[in-house]
Amino acid sequence: MPAFRTVRGMRDFLPKDTERIRHVEQVSRELAQLYGYGEVITPVVESYDLLAAKSGEEIRERMYAFKDLGGRKVALRPEFTASVARLVATKMRNEPKPMRLFCVGSLYRYDEPQYGRFREFWQANYELIGSDKPEADAEIIMLTNDLLTRLGLRKYRFKIGHMGILRGILSQEGIDEEQNSIMQLLDKKRWEEALTVARESGASQNCLTTLRKVFEIRGEDASDILKKVEKSVQGYERAVAAVENLREILQLTEENVVKLEVMIEAGFARGLEYYTGIIFEPYVPEIEIALSGGGRYDKLIELFGGEPTPAVGVAQGVDRIVLAMKKQRVPSKVAKERRVVVIPVNEESKEKALQLSSKLRTAGLSVEMEVMERTVSKALSDADRRK
Repeated sequence: MPAFRTVRGMRDFLPKDTERIRHVEQVSRELAQLYGYGEVITPVVESYDLLAAKSGEEIRERMYAFKDLGGRKVALRPEFTASVARLVATKMRNEPKPMRLFCVGSLYRYDEPQYGRFREFWQANYELIGSDKPEADAEIIMLTNDLLTRLGLRKYRFKIGHMGILRGILSQEGIDEEQNSIMQLLDKKRWEEALTVARESGASQNCLTTLRKVFEIRGEDASDILKKVEKSVQGYERAVAAVENLREILQLTEENVVKLEVMIEAGFARGLEYYTGIIFEPYVPEIEIALSGGGRYDKLIELFGGEPTPAVGVAQGVDRIVLAMKKQRVPSKVAKERRVVVIPVNEESKEKALQLSSKLRTAGLSVEMEVMERTVSKALSDADRRK
């Protein structure tokens, strides 16, 4: 018989690892209830066209896509937002706004496996649908901050940008079709290539100069950075409005959160095509990958046949948060239940041992019955080893 192994990019989780994953999920779910987010469950398999519509070229190329037995092209979900947008555009289209929806589960992308990146991974998703107000964006950031705090993470920082700044500049220059290509290059920090695409798409010299300035503006003093960005984008009306929107959101979070550590990056972009407003990613110093990612997407639900509906959300990377907790030696605070072992001392007492085990479980205790026919001393030794 061959020695079977997991498929590349997939993992087995042993009890200790599973406990950590479930702990993050549990805290995420408790937080959803505290903020009023109702949990939904969407299919792992969706229509390829749905998932490909606005996910971005990079994700489209990495989807697990195939034809089912009916000849339909389908794919394993690479993220949750498209599924939630479909749900809102169809079965929930008449629900009152705002809608607060939560979902958690496994996702699939054919990425090159590396530290913190696997082909099957877990996320907890929060979507606030129906409000275009800055307080909705602030809630999603505050919720993410709350989750990381409750899980015991330290020294994390939010990288924050606003897609409206970049899109506002490009749109005023008449660059629409190539916007997403430019954003994907910026997501990979390939600034010179992004400028080349903008130039080839007809950007003016003023536009290129403005973009170059914007790419270089970053810093921790939000007020100072936003002033610099605003000065740099003068003449681009929508970009100026985006800076003001970002200022409002940050002011709201500052008023309601204990000193949020931020890094404002004016040239920050995320690879998904549907973002239209604020975007953010939290990081810890120990690992260089984002623990989660979110932002505003005001056009997606309409794309899927719904009414024009503003929305903002965040995907919490459960696996990556677990990695960060391990790096910072944060204990997984799962409530330790009292555990009992019941040992039959001889053949005649087995039936009584089963009855007693059943009664104790009914009373809410975690019970294991000795089933290896070991001596009492060996069974007690094993129970002590396993606490």
